Amino acid sequence: MKQLILVLLSAFGLQSLRAEVIKDFGRDRLNSSPRHADWVDIRSGARTIKAFVVYPERKDKAPAVLVVSEIFGLTDWVRSLCDELAENGVIAIAPDLHSKKFEDLDAARKATSALPKEQVKADLDARADYALTKIPSCNGALGICGFCWGGGVTFAYANENPKLKAAYSFYGTAPDSADKVKNIACPVYGFYAENDERVTATIPKAEELMKAAGKKYEPVIYKGAGHGFMRSGEPNNPDVREGDKKARDEAWTRWKNLLKQLR
Repeated sequence: MKQLILVLLSAFGLQSLRAEVIKDFGRDRLNSSPRHADWVDIRSGARTIKAFVVYPERKDKAPAVLVVSEIFGLTDWVRSLCDELAENGVIAIAPDLHSKKFEDLDAARKATSALPKEQVKADLDARADYALTKIPSCNGALGICGFCWGGGVTFAYANENPKLKAAYSFYGTAPDSADKVKNIACPVYGFYAENDERVTATIPKAEELMKAAGKKYEPVIYKGAGHGFMRSGEPNNPDVREGDKKARDEAWTRWKNLLKQLR
């Protein structure tokens, strides 16, 4: 019996370690990137929180995109995605909205649930202001993207910041009432997974609300994909699934074209 328990504990430990690696891969890209990146401290009211900024290699000024993480916080994967955004010509800014790293998924869920919406908005406002007024190489165009929890935050923040030129919501729940879309001043582009009914079930209502309010909303559902496909579909994910990889590639192709329109 004791030997069986030790075997189970050992297997659980390896599984947990593997899950953490899958969740947080991306450091190789960061270490080999030719682009300049910075950690910056930004004031948000009485608080100071960090943000990770990556700059594109270009000879003219560039638009900026705020990057809102999944519930896992500012992982290496999120920072590697910032580098990929910069590779495609934009200044990527990822605020550390959680201000901590997580040992497991349950801790991440609890911490994310405890984040006050007013604090998240204030922190995003501070980052938006920083991008538009403190980065000399920014051309004044600002977008926002987010993933899972961050995808929902992205759609919500589009209703709160009229300075946004575009919002890219990746598999985040969509608004369910008219007051949550009435102030949206930019197009919202949605990236969703076919095998993610919890989220995709919120799309029809949002389409109805956005159409009634005269707003632009373009959701795309990627066939064969599961929730989180932008991360899980990474080629260097040891457990990558073909449906997620295909969806990630298709989403990036679409996103790159949309980023070219951000000006």
